[in-house]
Amino acid sequence: MMKNNIKKILILVTALALPFVAINSVLADADVDENGLISKKSNYSVKETLDKLEAVLKKKGIGVAMRWDHAAKAKGVGIPLRPTELLIFGNPKLGSHMFTANQTAGIDLPLKALAWEDEKGQVWLTYNDPAYIVKRHHIKNRSKIQAKMTGALNKLTNIATGNK
Repeated sequence: MMKNNIKKILILVTALALPFVAINSVLADADVDENGLISKKSNYSVKETLDKLEAVLKKKGIGVAMRWDHAAKAKGVGIPLRPTELLIFGNPKLGSHMFTANQTAGIDLPLKALAWEDEKGQVWLTYNDPAYIVKRHHIKNRSKIQAKMTGALNKLTNIATGNK
């Protein structure tokens, strides 16, 4: 009798858990994580991905502030690191509106995009979701700006990663 009850409980727990396993497997490939990071698989190397992003940003008149090669800097101090590069860029026509709502948004703006290679050799492009920046800084009245930033970032990063 006890074994039957345990068996029934195990079947019930398994049945209840399966939808969560399925959801997690779908979310594993999702673009947005719980920390507000959007990561996209790139069809190019780290360098090519950021070269393409930098080129399309400049073509659209978006300022590029700096490019930082984390792997090269790490190598310079004897620390091995897979290819990892950061690009800092911004559009004052959009970002300044976030500052007028809350100046602390300046810690997250200008925007940053990180191209990096994982342990399997897959290259990713990761950046902050504008919705997360708005939430983090308690910005309540900039939904149109957030939507413009989100749409522009999606298009620009799709070009950079070859996910047109």
